[in-house]
Amino acid sequence: MTNPISINEVPVNPEIIQDEYLIYKKPSTLTDKPFHYCPGCGHSTVHKLLMELVEEIGIQSDIIGVAPVGCSVFAYDYMDIDMQEAAHGRALAVATGVRRMLPDKYVFTYQGDGDLAAIGTAETIHAANRGENILCIFINNGVYGMTSGQMAPTTLAGMVSTTSPFGRDVKTQGYPLKIGELLSLLPGVAYVTRQSVHTPTNVRKTKKALKQALEYQKQGLGFCMVEVVSNCPSNWKMTPLESLKFVEEKMIPFYPLGDLKVPGGK
Repeated sequence: MTNPISINEVPVNPEIIQDEYLIYKKPSTLTDKPFHYCPGCGHSTVHKLLMELVEEIGIQSDIIGVAPVGCSVFAYDYMDIDMQEAAHGRALAVATGVRRMLPDKYVFTYQGDGDLAAIGTAETIHAANRGENILCIFINNGVYGMTSGQMAPTTLAGMVSTTSPFGRDVKTQGYPLKIGELLSLLPGVAYVTRQSVHTPTNVRKTKKALKQALEYQKQGLGFCMVEVVSNCPSNWKMTPLESLKFVEEKMIPFYPLGDLKVPGGK
């Protein structure tokens, strides 16, 4: 067994340090602008994973993102790629136009649950049903994040929000929507998976899922969705650590992780 290197033995040449000792660095595809997201929010992690893949695959000039209204409305400030803004709920409609005009490009949307599963339900279902060759990244944190935490279609039964202060009552407010399961039934959908970013292991699994979805898009297999179960410490009125525990104990039992549909039904 070799002895650990003393700090005094580390070479001072920056190039050598970068080549031999660097463990992690920010991907070049992320800008230097600080994220506006709340401390502990999962958006920052998913942004980083996606831009790491863009850098690793080498598609910075060949990928176009569409971000609608929501917490991620300023994604174009952070991702150093071509981005297109969309009206609330209309990201997949805009992405459809982008993809059809530029069929050789990778195209993705980055959407929250209020946007994708409420005002954008029609766009989501029909783009998926048409089999549009788009990657939809769906952040599911159970509330409307940007507008102070109102109940969303994905809010759990009994979960408190600003518009369900006594907890979601399914008798009057309906049941939470499992968008992944709904879309997996459509023939135009190639790949649906649900992952999370609440632990280091799950972060790695999410990155693998995003990479797989980009590969399926490259193959032209159809609509792909990577749902990411995430946390919202500010609107859940929790510390970041408490919110991660809530994801583990409450969100994931209702929204179980794993592949819901893969090409060929494997």
